[in-house]
Amino acid sequence: MTEEHAEHPDTPEIIDQPATPRGRAFLWGGLLLGLLLVLILYTQGFGLLAARPAPEAPPLLEHRGERLFVPETSALRSRLTVARVEEVPVSGRLLLPAVVESDPARTAAVLTPLAGRVAELRVRPGDRVSAGQVLAVIDSPDLGQAYEDDLKAEDTFNLTKKNLERQEGQARIGALSERDLDQARSDHRQAAAEYARTQARLRAIGAKGERGSRLLTLRAPFAGSITALNVATGNMINDPTQPVLTLVHVGTVWVTALVAEKDVPRVSVGQEAQVRLDAAPGEVLKGTVMSVNDVLEPDSHRNKVRISFPNEDFRLKPNMYASVTLAGAARPQIVVPTSALLMNNDRTTVFVATAPWTFERRAVEPDLQEGDSVPILAGLKPGEQVVIKGGILLND
Repeated sequence: MTEEHAEHPDTPEIIDQPATPRGRAFLWGGLLLGLLLVLILYTQGFGLLAARPAPEAPPLLEHRGERLFVPETSALRSRLTVARVEEVPVSGRLLLPAVVESDPARTAAVLTPLAGRVAELRVRPGDRVSAGQVLAVIDSPDLGQAYEDDLKAEDTFNLTKKNLERQEGQARIGALSERDLDQARSDHRQAAAEYARTQARLRAIGAKGERGSRLLTLRAPFAGSITALNVATGNMINDPTQPVLTLVHVGTVWVTALVAEKDVPRVSVGQEAQVRLDAAPGEVLKGTVMSVNDVLEPDSHRNKVRISFPNEDFRLKPNMYASVTLAGAARPQIVVPTSALLMNNDRTTVFVATAPWTFERRAVEPDLQEGDSVPILAGLKPGEQVVIKGGILLND
């Protein structure tokens, strides 16, 4: 017995005994089984969990031929807005592009009636001239020749007139044969015709100078503005069809609007018109339609409508841009919000409900107007249901 045990005789003595072989076997078997379970969990358990298929999401759309069906479980139902379309009174106004033009009947390319050299120019581009004002002076040998021809014709006319008077006197006393009297009358008629021709030629030329002069004066046929000058002092004019200058009367101008072919029946003479100029924002000119062409323009298939305006202050200048609003009676027409329209290639389309939550694409013809709503010319009928919001989701 140890000393410590001797001091405390009531404390039992603990004796260390070596572990048995069977206990050690149980210990190592437990450790191996735990490692095996961990290995199975990492290699097989996670793989089996990963291999389980995920649940399928409900479809947004179903294609049923050419139509689209939105299932009850689709999230699109909450994003689509469908509305019934009806005919409503639409203003008959037409907004048309336009341009300011001069009156073609008072736009002249001034020509010289005879060839010659430009001796003097008395105007410049931009000048305003009055009717009859001298524009240019042409030194023309042909004018001198025309004066000489007229002088000869006048002399022959006077000579044959005197000869006829003498012959008629001789015939009254029986001293002249009837044949000689007829010849004298014929000569006088021919001379009179030639003299009338040379006089008419001088009037057509506009010659008002002295006989023998070669200076031809070009005068303004009406009041207007010089818009182009095609010659200079000293130039030779050999072609009488070559314009010397261009004269335009701008005291009265036209505002010419271009009407689309489909809108031609809505335009008539006497219709009220409002004109706005790009050069004068905010200003409105009021007039009436003066003329409507009976033939469309071949290049644009538009019709020209003209409104006449006085222009004494020269504010309206030819070739200015303008816009014309023509008044018209209201007419019933289907109208849809612009949000309902979708571009599909080169067509404008909408989605029309053919059954609950079933839609088909349909091409429409919208009228070109600005604003939140657009009149539909063709493609829809009153009472049909149209997607007015969210249609882009169906389009995609």
